[in-house]
Amino acid sequence: MNTEAHTELEQGGERFRPQWHFSPEKHWINDPNGLVWFEGEYHLFFQYNPFGDQWGHMSWGHAVSADLLHWQELPVAIPEDERVSIFSGSVVVDQHNSSGFGDDTDAVLVAIYTGCKRVPEGGQAQELAYSLDRGRSWTKYAANPVLDIGLRDFRDPKVFWHGPTARWVMAVVRPDDHVVSFYGSHNLREWQHLSDFGPAGEVGGIWECPDLIEFPSSTNADDGVAAHSRWVLKVDTFAGHPGGTGAQVFVGRFDGTRFIQDSVADEAARTTGMWADHGSDFYAAIAWGNLPAHHAAPVWIGWMNNHGYAKRTPTSPWRGAMSVPRELFLRETPAGTRVGQRPLRALQGLRGEPLQWPTHTLQAGETLVDLGEVDGRSLEIEWSVTTATASEFGLQVRSGPGEATLIGVCRRRGMLFIDRQHSGFVPHAERWAGRREVALEDPQGPITLRVLVDRCSVEVLTGDGAAVLTELVFPADASRALRLYALSGEVQGRLTVWPMAATR
Repeated sequence: MNTEAHTELEQGGERFRPQWHFSPEKHWINDPNGLVWFEGEYHLFFQYNPFGDQWGHMSWGHAVSADLLHWQELPVAIPEDERVSIFSGSVVVDQHNSSGFGDDTDAVLVAIYTGCKRVPEGGQAQELAYSLDRGRSWTKYAANPVLDIGLRDFRDPKVFWHGPTARWVMAVVRPDDHVVSFYGSHNLREWQHLSDFGPAGEVGGIWECPDLIEFPSSTNADDGVAAHSRWVLKVDTFAGHPGGTGAQVFVGRFDGTRFIQDSVADEAARTTGMWADHGSDFYAAIAWGNLPAHHAAPVWIGWMNNHGYAKRTPTSPWRGAMSVPRELFLRETPAGTRVGQRPLRALQGLRGEPLQWPTHTLQAGETLVDLGEVDGRSLEIEWSVTTATASEFGLQVRSGPGEATLIGVCRRRGMLFIDRQHSGFVPHAERWAGRREVALEDPQGPITLRVLVDRCSVEVLTGDGAAVLTELVFPADASRALRLYALSGEVQGRLTVWPMAATR
């Protein structure tokens, strides 16, 4: 795209604002932080620059929601100070005032974050702040830092309560060593090193933003003995990911001291990691803590952007957004246990009246879907393909003259892909304008594609939750059509399209 067109995009940047994904009213955001549910509210903290739309002055922004869909943005929660910037971290509900910050009658919220020294030589350590008023105001611990091992890079603590060992556990990264370190504490102020995990998987770039997520096992109905929980360790990497930066996951067990990865038979998974999302724009995902009982599965959210071009996305006065909240589950496959994802079920409450094509046959070529008055910039699409002789088939979303984002299945190669070669403006197009893809477990069988389109974002998930791709797109505002296509054969299936209600 030429300079004039890029300038026009920047001037119209508000038109790219997602309507049902979280974005700040203004300024820069990146990693989600401190995700916790407390007294009827889901808290979303995030890396935030209160003064501009580029990375810098890192502080914690804050938003709350009753349903994970409708967000109220609040004032800055934890601002930088003259000593440190406030990098990523987590928040816990200290129910019994183990930290001593409360009054022994009410639970206290405690934030554990990385303080990055604001001096040329840098230096990172873990620090605390606490809130006695449901997260509306925060007091930094006077004796910060609480964990300093003298490294320039040592960051992104995820803390949770481990019941069997009756202590707090922290997962934190040594980025350049490709190591997740585990620490334990009884009071959140004094920490003891427990173990390390890594290097493992993809080690081409630094590691960041770890999370350790428990998947409790149900009681065995035959003998009444509870099986061991399964655990997923997630860590993000700056290189080696198909989309540049992204999250790799390891499945295994955690005994309160160490994480033990399952044996991995798949050589590719063992040496290059198992990716949570194969697209370019899903990073620093973290799961909510202290979820209420009605949640049957862990829920996480990621920063919908890419460190390779985040500062160049053509949006204004805001820069950065979050993915939809996604439920996580474990899938048993011939290759071992894998992580599956599906959009939060509550998202269905935003659906409008559906447009339905219960049975259709698509011949080789291209078909325009008649959306009527439905806004093609804000859709949920479900396409269930029952049979196909086509060598390739898929959808074109945000389609217009000379533009479309391509979502396709290549039967010959067994891949699901997303291609933004013709999606409009792509930052650093020479690197990121092309195709990202993920292998399908059964490329010849039936497949359901679930696609979420929200102004500047496209999230693609297979119906079984096995394959996920997330990409940002910046087409012309008039590019609102939906098309189906097939190559060298035909496709039979069912198509449903829902307009999505705005939550802003």
